[in-house]
Amino acid sequence: MKIRLLPFKICLYVLICTFLNACSNNTNDTEIKKRPNVLFCIADDWGWPHATPYGDHIVQTPAFNRLVEEGVIFEHAYVSSPSCTPSRGAILTGQYHWRLKEGANLWSTLDVNIPVYPLLLEEAGYHVGRWRKTWGPGDLNAGGYIDKNPGGKNYPKGFEQFLEAKPTDKPFCFWLGASDPHRGYEKGSGAASGIDISKIQVPYFFPDHDEIRSDIADYYYEVQRFDSDVSKAISMLEEIGELDNTIIVMTGDHGMPFPRCKSNLYDMGVRVPLAIRWGKSIKGNRNINDFVSLTDLAPTFLDACGVSIPNEMSGKSLMPMLLSNREGWIEPNRDQVVFGKERHVPSQLAPSMKGYPSRAIRTQNYLYINNLEPDSWPAGVPDGATHPINSFADCDNGPTKSFLIEHAHESTYKQFYDWSFAKRPAEELFDVVKDPFQINNLADNPGFKKIKKQLYKKLMATLKDSKDPRVIGGGELFENYPYRAGYKLNGKK
Repeated sequence: MKIRLLPFKICLYVLICTFLNACSNNTNDTEIKKRPNVLFCIADDWGWPHATPYGDHIVQTPAFNRLVEEGVIFEHAYVSSPSCTPSRGAILTGQYHWRLKEGANLWSTLDVNIPVYPLLLEEAGYHVGRWRKTWGPGDLNAGGYIDKNPGGKNYPKGFEQFLEAKPTDKPFCFWLGASDPHRGYEKGSGAASGIDISKIQVPYFFPDHDEIRSDIADYYYEVQRFDSDVSKAISMLEEIGELDNTIIVMTGDHGMPFPRCKSNLYDMGVRVPLAIRWGKSIKGNRNINDFVSLTDLAPTFLDACGVSIPNEMSGKSLMPMLLSNREGWIEPNRDQVVFGKERHVPSQLAPSMKGYPSRAIRTQNYLYINNLEPDSWPAGVPDGATHPINSFADCDNGPTKSFLIEHAHESTYKQFYDWSFAKRPAEELFDVVKDPFQINNLADNPGFKKIKKQLYKKLMATLKDSKDPRVIGGGELFENYPYRAGYKLNGKK
């Protein structure tokens, strides 16, 4: 059989068409594979459930609401630790705070040899920057860092100036921080802004009193101020046409700075708002129930940006959930989350540098807490602490704290005082469905003995697997690390 050869002109035409088609496909591939930007927005002391989509209709959070409507909201997002420095260190490194050595404590440092996602993205060609509070408080230099941009001062105008400085051919990674809603507050600022304090739902572990309502309103006012910062950033992205190519995350570093919240392992201390938007890349208006940790964010960013995830990272990428079209409960293995606490401030009796070490596990129905040193005071000693704030130093000063202390001996308020400041047993167990504010401890109830044992085993297994020094040995080192505040404390800085 004779094979006919195509005329030369036809062959040339076919080759040209093939080449042009290939070029066209490559262009499309390049557009599809365009690396996303990352905008991480984190408030200081903003906890769950203080955003409209979580059912709090007093505080107004339009920016967060928009991210939820156009993206995904997580119903069960938890920090690694309810304390600024370890929580932020865990986010940056994608690791539980107890794996960060000195970084497990407040006012500490972060070892330069531990990978952090912004620097990994910078090495991959990203334009990286930050504004206001990022990691900390603490001393990065002590960990081997040379801070070229202390406090984000290279961008005094914030995100706008950062975008102006961005090379046109680079994607960006930006950390938008804030000092809101950290104390102190201008007393009465919430009510003065128009917040109706009579409509505020007071957590059950506080007395329903106008002094406390007003204090919560002042906190709400600063939450709203942070939300407005994020709204401005979103508008800037829209103006330059980068909104849909930007992964926007909005969250807080732990619960609100009130007694029994911040620096505590109850939901009001470790559970935070979390919304993620990424244009058309993820289906919007979805609620995800799976338990996630903010340690999952670093591997998520690296995964989305095509950068290898270091083996050290204990967090797991959220990309499978984000890219799915599903909602509700998605991944069967995300049915629990663990977290804990080391030293917040040196709040035990002077000259002790100990904290209040504890670990916990949260499931759909229960919260189990293991307090490792129950003879210590959870919020610090009533008087004579190593820390200059001598009265319950592990709890931020404010009207609510003052009210509870001033009325501690009155029968109407004694239980509220005890919930926030009294010593606690070695084990705590709460039915979070029937007891959402976790005030009825079931640990000694014989009917919950089996459940308590199961949760203890699950907690210990995770801690052992993640090489927690409190389980595998060496936990006493957390108590010997220096407290690197700006003032001298017990001979250490």
